Amino acid sequence: MNFWRYCLFALALLSVLILVMVYHSQLHLPRSGPGPRHVRLHACEVALEGKAAFLWGNTLPSPVGSVPCKDYLLQNHYITSALSEEEVAFPLAYVMVIHKNFETFERLFRAVYMPQNVYCVHVDEKATAKFKDSVRQLLSCFPNAFLASRMEPVVYGGISRLQADLNCLKDLAASQVPWKYAINTCGQDFPLKTNKEIVRHLKGFKGKNITPGVLPPSHAIKRTKFVHQEHIGKDGSFVKNTNVLKTSPPHQMTIYFGTAYVALTREFVDFIFHDKRAIDLLHWSKDTYSPDEHFWVTLNRIPGPSTMLGNTKCSKSTLTNKKGSCVGSAWLLSQWSMQLLILGS
Repeated sequence: MNFWRYCLFALALLSVLILVMVYHSQLHLPRSGPGPRHVRLHACEVALEGKAAFLWGNTLPSPVGSVPCKDYLLQNHYITSALSEEEVAFPLAYVMVIHKNFETFERLFRAVYMPQNVYCVHVDEKATAKFKDSVRQLLSCFPNAFLASRMEPVVYGGISRLQADLNCLKDLAASQVPWKYAINTCGQDFPLKTNKEIVRHLKGFKGKNITPGVLPPSHAIKRTKFVHQEHIGKDGSFVKNTNVLKTSPPHQMTIYFGTAYVALTREFVDFIFHDKRAIDLLHWSKDTYSPDEHFWVTLNRIPGPSTMLGNTKCSKSTLTNKKGSCVGSAWLLSQWSMQLLILGS
């Protein structure tokens, strides 16, 4: 009798031990994330409430610098060979202007990276040393990605923001990669389309720029009517209106107002750096407010290579447009900042 009691006790104890082991093993298994519908609903809720949400974690499985470049690319699932001949025949150039949130930029870079493309990254001169080092270390793993040869202390709304784009475009114009279009982004952008989908969308424009814009609305007229100055100091960085009237635009140009985020052909980029009208407009724009929102679209209205007329007004949050095209239609952002919706901040 005692023997059977001993056996039952041992069996019960063994069962408890097995249950405990199974429970602990389940704790260490990766949990499946919330379903797509739940994710979308949650993202919408927090965006409307003005909160930040990042449902997929803040870092990649292997942070940059933690392993050799070869392992970093492998473990973080970078695409290291072209996916189609169509994409090889239509390489893209990216201008990426960033200043903070390295992990967010790292995800953006991985999402848009393709070995046949070329990438220029401009880091705000005011960014922290740690941020600059992280970006430099990341780009060192890719032969077709590099830092801009000249960095600007970027002031939101100032000429330095436009100059940051131009610095990268000048470097890209000298690149041996035969890119067809240059796309500019900020560090909080994220693509909604694959590289092939973006290529096919751009091919549909048959060598025309995507620089949507209209005549300036009433609230934007003062941006180019008065002299503005960048200010960087202990009280922050900003652009101030001096209330001094500006001279008229050069070459009797009509100033248009549009998006700062564009897709430009290589021919048009060459035009920007060599045509006197473009050079003079840049000089005239140096003391305007947010010149990146009038420079591209105004030049695009000059008849000539790559230009495409059309009164299309777009923003980064635009998703569809039947009459024109917006670069924002291929990009996702979440959480409002500077009146733009930012993903994962």
